[in-house]
Amino acid sequence: MANEHILVIEDNERNRRLVRDILEFRGYRVSDAETAERGLEIAAAEPPDLVIMDIHLPGMNGIEALARLRAAPATGVIPVVAFTASVMPGDRKSIMDAGFDAFLAKPIAIKEFCETVAQKLAERSKE
Repeated sequence: MANEHILVIEDNERNRRLVRDILEFRGYRVSDAETAERGLEIAAAEPPDLVIMDIHLPGMNGIEALARLRAAPATGVIPVVAFTASVMPGDRKSIMDAGFDAFLAKPIAIKEFCETVAQKLAERSKE
């Protein structure tokens, strides 16, 4: 599959660029935002097939942004993958308990990253 639209919400420019480059190389269309607020605007205007979201963002954090995505009819079913440096077991549990569909740790492990993206998109296409 290719050409799916993926929204990356990440405040670190280097991480955002790396993720965008990896995804575009694999044939995905990518939108990105540095803040949760901007990401929510993009998602409302053009709902993506998948969202990759940092947890620690300026302003609204990723968990609150996830709750807002889930509450909106147009974005409520979009799979959302947490992409974070908060990798302690307690952090991972609280992030997954918040309702994220998957968890990816920073620094990025490219193979795991690509497999997770492909898996979540495949699961969505079966719905």
